[in-house]
Amino acid sequence: MSVRSLPDRLYSAAQTRELDRLAGEAGLSGEQLMERAGRAAFELLVQRWPEVTRPAILCGGGNNGGDGYVVARLAREAGLQPVIFQDRPVEALKGDALTMARRARDLGVPMHSLSPDSLPTEAPVLVDALLGTGLSGPLRDDKKALIQALDRLGKPVLAVDVPSGLAADSGASTGAVLHASCTLTFIGVNRGLLTGIGPVCTGELLFEGLGVEARVHRRIDAPVWRPTPADRARWLPPRQRDGYKKTYGHVLVIGGDHGFGGAPMLTAQAAAHAGAGLVSLATRAEHVAPLLARQPEVMARAVDDVDQLAPLLERATVVAIGPGLGLDAWGRALLEAALDSGLPLVVDADALTLIAEWRPDARQDWVLTPHPGEAARLLDSGTGAVQGDRFAAVESLAARYGGAVLLKGLGTLVRGAEGTALISDGNPGMGSGGMGDLLTGVIAALRAQGLPPYPAAALGAMIHARAADGAARRDGERGLLATDLLTDLRRELNGHDH
Repeated sequence: MSVRSLPDRLYSAAQTRELDRLAGEAGLSGEQLMERAGRAAFELLVQRWPEVTRPAILCGGGNNGGDGYVVARLAREAGLQPVIFQDRPVEALKGDALTMARRARDLGVPMHSLSPDSLPTEAPVLVDALLGTGLSGPLRDDKKALIQALDRLGKPVLAVDVPSGLAADSGASTGAVLHASCTLTFIGVNRGLLTGIGPVCTGELLFEGLGVEARVHRRIDAPVWRPTPADRARWLPPRQRDGYKKTYGHVLVIGGDHGFGGAPMLTAQAAAHAGAGLVSLATRAEHVAPLLARQPEVMARAVDDVDQLAPLLERATVVAIGPGLGLDAWGRALLEAALDSGLPLVVDADALTLIAEWRPDARQDWVLTPHPGEAARLLDSGTGAVQGDRFAAVESLAARYGGAVLLKGLGTLVRGAEGTALISDGNPGMGSGGMGDLLTGVIAALRAQGLPPYPAAALGAMIHARAADGAARRDGERGLLATDLLTDLRRELNGHDH
């Protein structure tokens, strides 16, 4: 088995089925692919659990189950004592899955019917080849009860392709999910494995290409893009020798009503550390001195009304607005002035709440950065609906509001006219105050340096997440603060290893 790092393109379930078909056109039969997938899963099983002699292989009725039957046969041939638990008898299967099931049966692998009343309670490890990627709607009650019963066993689980019960397209639960210790996926990585609850349920995610050539993948249109450091090098080439501060843009951060000065300060600091040539902050007078003490490179200005904001807008390249803005008359007036300025915008926090209330026309020069609750308000829906299909939500937001939309959360999504990006970096330590304010500053700095909305949002989110990963590797996830990322942001932007 040659498990490789995850590819930078992610697919829907329909697209992965098309990859299977195209692989067949390229000379790889379904039986060959199933044999290779089962062998890869078997080799991972014995690598991870070398002491196990009696694994339980859970086999469904489709091709995913066929992979499981291959695992069972190979385990038997290797001298182990696998036991198959199947959700339908062998003769009810079709195609390649039937072929593989018969081969396992002919070798004498024990087969038992699988139900909530007949579970592999004695097995030390489960191989989950039950439902696969073809699940398109809510689980039937009997399947839901079965998955819940299996999950309650608390066994280590190797999931084949996708944990049973996880929607491969959206990363949402279809009613119940069998949580895996590790998941081995094949040919093309399903996008739902990396967003929503996908990363929680998959455990460690591994990929095996099964020998399918790159030219096959190139025939699939519009897969989801997973930004990598290679994209950073493409979008942020080395600086020219004659560059100076005005070359790299002027970010104006607007926010910080009375008592809320910390958020825009973080945004301004992030913009400075992310390479903007100049950074200004328009805020309440009480926040000016603390900011100058914290980051003297940022030009802090006391702004009590719109007239005082006007000259700052005239000098800015990009506006980042929302952190600490508030929802009172001051914040509303400043946001209205920013919208009327014609400048590119990065919109976050309180400004998103006001946008949801005002419902302005779509525009192509802004980046919106909602968390799921803010996204729900922008769509006039519920947070559950947003999280139930994050891809559909971010596509709806971009269609309604234009520009680029960044939907925060586990597996952050970015949608623009060019497509959809998914950020697979990041860690739980980022669940602390100020992280979103930092991200707003990073994206604004990239916009100021000339990146269009979509790549600025996607690259900014990746850099932000990788900076958090670097800080967590150094000092741990628990207690990670937004300010801990500032040095790491600079390292990531310049391609330095941590």
